[in-house]
Amino acid sequence: MLHLYLMPRKYSYIRYLLLLWLITGVVACKEKHTSSKSGIIPLSPPSYLLSPDTIKLRKQARLLREYAQAHGYNMQLAFLVDFSVFSGSKRFICYDLEHQRVLSSALVSHGQGPDFRAEKVVFSNVPGSRCSSLGKYRIGVRYSGQFGTAYKLHGLDSTNSNAFNRFVVLHSYRAVPAVAQEQGICRSDGCPMLNPAYFASLEPYIDRANRPILLWIYR
Repeated sequence: MLHLYLMPRKYSYIRYLLLLWLITGVVACKEKHTSSKSGIIPLSPPSYLLSPDTIKLRKQARLLREYAQAHGYNMQLAFLVDFSVFSGSKRFICYDLEHQRVLSSALVSHGQGPDFRAEKVVFSNVPGSRCSSLGKYRIGVRYSGQFGTAYKLHGLDSTNSNAFNRFVVLHSYRAVPAVAQEQGICRSDGCPMLNPAYFASLEPYIDRANRPILLWIYR
């Protein structure tokens, strides 16, 4: 640094400013780098789940088994649908009540309600609403309808008491995919619609059941 003192005062001052600018720039770069690492804004979680909550599912299944025992319904098998789960995920559960385990799962559509484009499920028990209805259902008689084989559904709660009169039934529909996907699936007029192949796999269980099987739609 001795040569600085040998230079004219003007050039020493310029050299000093240049050195100060370099030091300031290094510090600023370090601060900017640190800030960018610690300032990452996490994405907000989606308003729906991507898979059924296991703990919640077991609780619902346990309550449904108690209900079945108290009211004389099938205590071996039941169907549970969690409509807080994204429609592109498998939210229809075929459950073994006796051994408390999941037998299979599948995609299931929900009612379109006032806007078929909306992913969020809107619930209603009002005729003509085209909405899904929360609550427990008794799976009734088999019949052949507009979409082929279907099963009548009898609402057992105040939230789905109009299901039978609204023609809300369990049936298949070819537009319901067989595998999970990133996009939401088709909507219904309130019926829980299943993929045809999966629906066919459930028919023997429903038809041979010694007591009516229960279906519970919850969120």
